[in-house]
Amino acid sequence: MKEIIAQAVESELARLAEEWGTDRGPLPSVVIQHPARPEFGEYSTNAALLGAKMLRRPPMIIAEELAGRLAESEFLRGMVTRVEAAAPGFVNFHLDWEHWVRSWRRKTPPAGNGPKVLIEHTSINPNKSAHIGHLRNSCIGDTLARLLKHTGAKVEVHNYIDDLGNQLADTLVGLRLVKLAAEHRRFGDFCWDIYAGINQAYKADPGLQAERTQVLHELEQGHSGTAWTGLLVAERIVREHVEEMAGFGIGYDILVWESSIVREGFWEAAFRLLQRTPSFVRETEGKLAGCWVLKQQPDGRTAAAEPDADYQQDKVLVRSNGILTYTAKDIAYHLWKFGLLDKDFTYRKFSDGLWSTQAGGVKKPVGHADMVINVIDQRQEYPQAMVKEALSALGYLEEAAHLKHVGYGVVSLSPATAAGLGIDISDGRTSYPMSGRQGIGVKIADLLDRMEEAVDAKRTRKAGIGSRAIAAASIRYYLLKYHLQTEVVFDLEQATEVTGNTGVYLLYTYARACSVLRKAELQQVGLPDASKLRMCLGEPERQLLRKLAYGAETLEQAAAELSPQVLCGYAFELASLYNRFYAACPVLKAEEEVRDIRLWLTARVQETLREFLGILGMPAPSRM
Repeated sequence: MKEIIAQAVESELARLAEEWGTDRGPLPSVVIQHPARPEFGEYSTNAALLGAKMLRRPPMIIAEELAGRLAESEFLRGMVTRVEAAAPGFVNFHLDWEHWVRSWRRKTPPAGNGPKVLIEHTSINPNKSAHIGHLRNSCIGDTLARLLKHTGAKVEVHNYIDDLGNQLADTLVGLRLVKLAAEHRRFGDFCWDIYAGINQAYKADPGLQAERTQVLHELEQGHSGTAWTGLLVAERIVREHVEEMAGFGIGYDILVWESSIVREGFWEAAFRLLQRTPSFVRETEGKLAGCWVLKQQPDGRTAAAEPDADYQQDKVLVRSNGILTYTAKDIAYHLWKFGLLDKDFTYRKFSDGLWSTQAGGVKKPVGHADMVINVIDQRQEYPQAMVKEALSALGYLEEAAHLKHVGYGVVSLSPATAAGLGIDISDGRTSYPMSGRQGIGVKIADLLDRMEEAVDAKRTRKAGIGSRAIAAASIRYYLLKYHLQTEVVFDLEQATEVTGNTGVYLLYTYARACSVLRKAELQQVGLPDASKLRMCLGEPERQLLRKLAYGAETLEQAAAELSPQVLCGYAFELASLYNRFYAACPVLKAEEEVRDIRLWLTARVQETLREFLGILGMPAPSRM
């Protein structure tokens, strides 16, 4: 509906410009909004305000002229009951609810005939158990994958495994040097403590870091006992990560191991391409002598701000000692993602439905994406910009434009949660960062156990869906509902709440709608008599209709902005409106005509909530 109204406004605005003989440049972009107050209708535009200078008329004169023409527009015939001008120059549209109800059709999601989108998310260092900060990444990435599939894209999900990085090297050094004999549920939990222990040892004896450098060399060469140990450690921990994420409905298509990029010649192929550009040089003097460096292009096309000193090294792709930086390997990986290297991986089966890069495996039609989306926290903005810069330097401007970084704020701990983990909070800060090096953080498995206990304790009935599934859905929603750039200050008590803007509230609302329809003993709710709709509609029903009308455009907005929180906001508002409607308007005991309309509204709420819950990766339980 939003698009139809926009087209009608654009058409009439262009006619006005032609009739009034204006020649002051292009017409303004038409923006259609939702009025803040229901008496102003369902849609509104400020096109008259924006076009006043070009049309050389007062905004209200333009708005009144537009309203009169749009009321008679063929575009909108039968879809709106009124089009009105409002000061200081708005045009408001009131939908014809009889037409809207009659024309309601359940749209079948497209069949994946759209562009191919490759989404990389999770990508946890394979050296210890995952914490809730990692889970925010995975929930965002999985929701975007579900959303884009729903809108028709062919989606392929990658999980990048950095099995050649400092973190795994530190854990391997720790396994040799740190004495630890405590009980642990999982190998990743054991390595969590090992990793914290070796970082404490580095502080006491910095000379031990030479061990890390040696291990890094052996991991890259890939032939020693250290390299094999690294592979075994990484694979065991990745299996734990994959299993853990499956408990939240999160899955992957491909595991891409960094070692595959290095050992199978992907970097060499990328290196040969980069050498053809003047932006890629080997420094001969200064601090970076002997390093291969990607220079920022003279026109400054990189999207990053001036880098901090800590990020300066990200311009270095090959260090003077020959060790590749993370950015170098990431550039090679992205050239492959877009199908720009004359090389390809082979794969072996890692688990059901999941494949992993491995030399000597089978070929698969993987990669060659039209768009690449990387879900990585916002602190990695500069390294991501350097990958985009490399694509631009090589002349792949279209691919650079289709490389999207979905950054997000980190997850830190509330003072109460930090204190519960033994952190000193005497400095009075409002939040405390998690630190793998210090062993500070809330492990995903521990959080899920705690949440399950809280849900189970608060349930009066245990029919239907299990408490662990409710807990997982609640955690997902908690991590998705915030704006992406917001730092999530995680509080265990708040996360285990089951009322308010929570995942549990959405599940209960869906189950309530199912219960109403079940009691009505209707297998399928047909269209009500739309001709009697006007006399039967009260304000609660109108509010529900208005929110339902915005459902399809909300999905389009979330997909265009790559914003899961837009979905959460809509689902919570719809659930709140339905619960207010349910409290104010008897459904099953209403008179027949009113009952039919209220049952139809209930069915539409149920249907829409199910759609949004599925995209958010949450179950849709018919009973709670």
